[in-house]
Amino acid sequence: DMFDKTRSGRIDVYGFSALMRFIQQWKNLFQQYDRDQSGSISFNELQQAFSQMGYNLSPQFSQLLLARYAQRSSNPSIQLDRFIQICMQLQSTTDAFREKDTGLVGNVRLSYEDFLTMVVTRMM
Repeated sequence: DMFDKTRSGRIDVYGFSALMRFIQQWKNLFQQYDRDQSGSISFNELQQAFSQMGYNLSPQFSQLLLARYAQRSSNPSIQLDRFIQICMQLQSTTDAFREKDTGLVGNVRLSYEDFLTMVVTRMM
């Protein structure tokens, strides 16, 4: 959808080229945070990535993301596609939050419908 400028369900060659650049930028970032070059991002690498990207997230929240997005294993980790998905969702919801947090205090007061509106317009 991000590269379908006409909302036709298709992208042209320019949209495809933009999509490929977009993916390559995320791949480069992913490889930067994949410190052990395993092809996936572990819990510790994810925590470091969030911190370096400016997100002050608790270990519990990162663990929740791993539980939600990682493949089931004894040592869960995030693959590139899920990393992009997580980061895009974090970015989108952070932007929505900042629209409400005009004083940049880190807290907002929302009605349930305001919250749902934020989610629906940003995530679906």
